[in-house]
Amino acid sequence: MHDSRETFEPKAFVTGFPIKHSRSPLIHGYWLKTLGLPGSYCAHEVAPDDFAAFVDSLKNGESGFVGGNATIPHKEMAFRLADDPDELSEELGASNTLWMDNGRLKATNTDGRGFTANLDERHSGWDGAEKAVVLGAGGASRAIIQALRDRGVKEIHLVNRTVERAKELADRFGPKIHAHSMAALPEVMSGAGLFVNTTSLGMDGEGAPWIDFSPLLSDAVVTDIVYVPLMTPFLVQAQQQGFAVVDGLGMLLHQAVPGFEKWFGHRPAVDEKLRAILIEDMDRH
Repeated sequence: MHDSRETFEPKAFVTGFPIKHSRSPLIHGYWLKTLGLPGSYCAHEVAPDDFAAFVDSLKNGESGFVGGNATIPHKEMAFRLADDPDELSEELGASNTLWMDNGRLKATNTDGRGFTANLDERHSGWDGAEKAVVLGAGGASRAIIQALRDRGVKEIHLVNRTVERAKELADRFGPKIHAHSMAALPEVMSGAGLFVNTTSLGMDGEGAPWIDFSPLLSDAVVTDIVYVPLMTPFLVQAQQQGFAVVDGLGMLLHQAVPGFEKWFGHRPAVDEKLRAILIEDMDRH
């Protein structure tokens, strides 16, 4: 136990398997430095078989961490092992942010909030869209669908290669969500004000199919949760076709805000300097 608040330096982590590629330490390190706060944030690799033991060490204080982030493949297990997961986590079945509070491990999922905060910052007014199209029904799409529904988007059309996966998510998130196969894409895009890619198509220089975005409303926004490269093939296509685009980097930055506030006691700001630091890091690797 520590004697006084003055000497206590909170330690937080990001855990995944693998984890060395994570840019979260860059983000939290920047905030600790610019806010002049004591504390540290590190990448801590934990294999799936060891994750339950790691959570135990967190709960009993042996790890020395006040909390942290869980990423792939630990989000579902983080949710299951938390003492008090919140409603967002309950519905998603996954948590990415953990913190200790009076001896209990609390959990939330900040991915959806990161997604909407990024759109708010980069294209204010996007939430006037009554109809959205979400491409992909993998794990990444869950928080997006939840966030769009909770923000008041009336119709969310989920398009996926296997329509069964899309139907599962439509059942999970309620009557505003409609499941479709890829063949329905041009039809469901008609009159939509938001298009979101949640698939890994176009990631790390891989190719992506060409999409005709013209059925969208003329003032529609196209966004991608992939941020490597920053301008993904879908964003390049949409921009060439005259649509406003928002890259996915801000989602990574904004989803980190609530956790930092829990662990270090201050709410950090996402600024252009931090964004530039991450882009520079992405260019180097």
